[in-house]
Amino acid sequence: MKNPYDVLGISPSATNEEIRDAYRALAKKYHPDNYADSPLADMAEEKMKEINAAYDEILRQRAEEKNGQKTGSSQQNSGTWREEYVKIRQAINANDFRAAEQMLNEIEQYKRDAEWFFLKGCVLLHSGYHFDAIRYINRACELDPNNQEYTTLRDNLRAQSNAYGNPSSRESGGCSLCDICSFLICLDCMCR
Repeated sequence: MKNPYDVLGISPSATNEEIRDAYRALAKKYHPDNYADSPLADMAEEKMKEINAAYDEILRQRAEEKNGQKTGSSQQNSGTWREEYVKIRQAINANDFRAAEQMLNEIEQYKRDAEWFFLKGCVLLHSGYHFDAIRYINRACELDPNNQEYTTLRDNLRAQSNAYGNPSSRESGGCSLCDICSFLICLDCMCR
């Protein structure tokens, strides 16, 4: 990976606010939605992935420095993060979305990986925030494009979104929110 500060076009001495502003400006400029019908769409998507990765890396490094850890020592804590995700999935399966969201919000920003974005998307979906849920699940797929659980849900939500407002497609077997919830529960059972 390139130097994350170079990707965002900032100095390593930049403040957190300057880093955030640089990230937002680049994200606005290169967001794939801006290039939807353009031959540059693939390049914009790759650039956006690079920008996101650089921003996440800078946040992680700064959080580790703040906590007195050496960069790269985050692997020691990954088991603890996984335990948190198990608890969050249990809360979601028990339909305790408030508790799941609270646990998700307590996870520090630099620790938020693909699983975090996926679970946040699931909570938002169950809470009725469909479009926000899609945004978080898309981010999970960007961070871990080989995860079948993430991509399957994303594809089902896209299919549902395409069917929304089109009565003929719903009559011919479109997914309802209940179908998606049932699908998630089945998927969770299969992954255990």
